[in-house]
Amino acid sequence: MIQRKARMKKPSETSRSRDRAAAAIDEALRLGAAALAERRAPEAERLAREVMARDSRHPDALHLLGVALLAQNRAREAVAPLEAAARERSGSRVEAHLGKALVELGRASEALTHLQRAIESDPPFAPAFQELAMLLCSMRRFDEAEVVLKRGLEVAPTSLELSLDLGRLYLIRADAKNAKIAFARALVNAPRDPRAVHGSGLALLYAGEVERAVERFRQVLALQPGDLGAQLDLAQGLLQLGRSDDAVESLRAMVRAAPQHYGKAVKALVSAGRGRFWIRRSAAAKFLNPAAS
Repeated sequence: MIQRKARMKKPSETSRSRDRAAAAIDEALRLGAAALAERRAPEAERLAREVMARDSRHPDALHLLGVALLAQNRAREAVAPLEAAARERSGSRVEAHLGKALVELGRASEALTHLQRAIESDPPFAPAFQELAMLLCSMRRFDEAEVVLKRGLEVAPTSLELSLDLGRLYLIRADAKNAKIAFARALVNAPRDPRAVHGSGLALLYAGEVERAVERFRQVLALQPGDLGAQLDLAQGLLQLGRSDDAVESLRAMVRAAPQHYGKAVKALVSAGRGRFWIRRSAAAKFLNPAAS
């Protein structure tokens, strides 16, 4: 009797097979997530499809497939698996990625619904706030975008991307004071991030703190040599300070690195409104490329 009871407690072969299949699915999904994190989206797609061959409605596999397709700029294909994942098991990540796919397809009103749903879901997913704010900005709904970004920072106070986007939003609105605060927050979290340093420089430039702005642009170039945006902004700051020779050298370096930006360099000189360059474009062009002239 005791032996028979012991035999009855042993799992059946069917149960063991089910456990092995579940473990294989979990491992495939883990490997797929790792592949996505390492920017190997085609491999993540392959693993997701392998899981779906066993279980076509597996919510995590559907989500993985949708995100892998998004990462390969295949938003049109990504919508179906992400919609299916949301039907099976909605959540902030699924709704955010579905919203992102719809944004890329130009379906803004549908994207808005899913992204608003994403920021109300638990657990919170910081990129959902970023995606929604970007969409609202594209619709010129700046006040709402500001609210969303601030809510996102309450959820993820150390998020670099949210701080950067809030700073950029304030720059768009010519709100130098708040832009300085937002970029200062970004710098606390990432003091050597070129985007944070550059944004801080722009905020200082807008605030009229030109000397400090020039120093920030030089920091960007030290961190990221050849940054054309920083090179141009540095030149504009130097022009405002009346340091025309230094500005010309900065613009010459930019033009040498990227001749297609020659027009921007000439415009910077002509629009400076002071010194020898404002008289005519040909004079500015001569200083930028004396050999050609």
